[in-house]
Amino acid sequence: MSQSNYVKKVAIVGATGTVGSLIVDELLRLGKHEVTAITRKDSSAASSIPAGVKIAKVDYDDESTLVDALQGQEVLIITMHTRAPPDTQLKLVRAAAAANVPYVLPNEWGVDMADEGLAKDILLGDVEIPVRKLIEELGKSSWIGVVTGFWYSYSLGFGKETFGMEWKTRTWTWIDDGETKMNTITWPQTGRAVGALLSLPIEPEKEGGPSLSSYKNKFIYVSSFCVSQKDMFASVLRVTGTKESDWKFEQEESTKRFEEGRKKVFGGDMSAFPQLLYNRLWFKDGSANFEARHGLANDILGLPKEDLDEATRLAIDRAEKGLKYH
Repeated sequence: MSQSNYVKKVAIVGATGTVGSLIVDELLRLGKHEVTAITRKDSSAASSIPAGVKIAKVDYDDESTLVDALQGQEVLIITMHTRAPPDTQLKLVRAAAAANVPYVLPNEWGVDMADEGLAKDILLGDVEIPVRKLIEELGKSSWIGVVTGFWYSYSLGFGKETFGMEWKTRTWTWIDDGETKMNTITWPQTGRAVGALLSLPIEPEKEGGPSLSSYKNKFIYVSSFCVSQKDMFASVLRVTGTKESDWKFEQEESTKRFEEGRKKVFGGDMSAFPQLLYNRLWFKDGSANFEARHGLANDILGLPKEDLDEATRLAIDRAEKGLKYH
């Protein structure tokens, strides 16, 4: 373990995934940490892990391999698909405790999971809440949940189910009145946020100063934009040079869209999960606007202000190409 007031050794699960690769790139750019990618022994991902990252191959059915991989690490970052086996995170958490890893960043990376009612509505609470509780029960590590909101460009470009835009047909679906504010983030800002968080001193260097330890067993909130559908649409018009008269408009209720998505998911149609997920956040209960509820750590972390139109331009490009993946 480092004897300084800064963490140095960072292990990451999912180093080649969407979120993981952003974090790895930022940590390498900063050059302050030793990064180790935790990969399955039979995974082909090792071949695409960038130079400068150590690789530790593990067997999730053999806890000793996880413990060995995490020995001496100061932070474990977990990034994985929401449909990964639910016990995978729990195995990692137990191994982190056995290896005395001080900090774990669980697989949050999205909406405000501090709202346990919301977490259960979107069907992720039963996976995420036990992870945080187990970390606290084991008492060897502390968790820090990074709340980012949805990825802006990905979500806007995805289609009607998410932010209401169907680019190729020039159709915009207003959800309720289109004025609900939602915190969102760009992919680069996600990486910058984690890099800056792990660059904070462990303990404050002056009274009242920022520190990593101040976030023990807490959520940290970061964002790029807090925008409504009306804000998004105005940005689309600016970026594309289209006029309102070029578009067709529909209007639907968030609650109805959510219930329809929920019914499909429980009927076995997991392709409706985005409809369930996003429309629960469009409810007029403020759950999507975590900035208003909790404030942001953007200034503490020194995160830059970003250009909404630039992020919209990327969304339009993705929509034009029909990209649905991350």
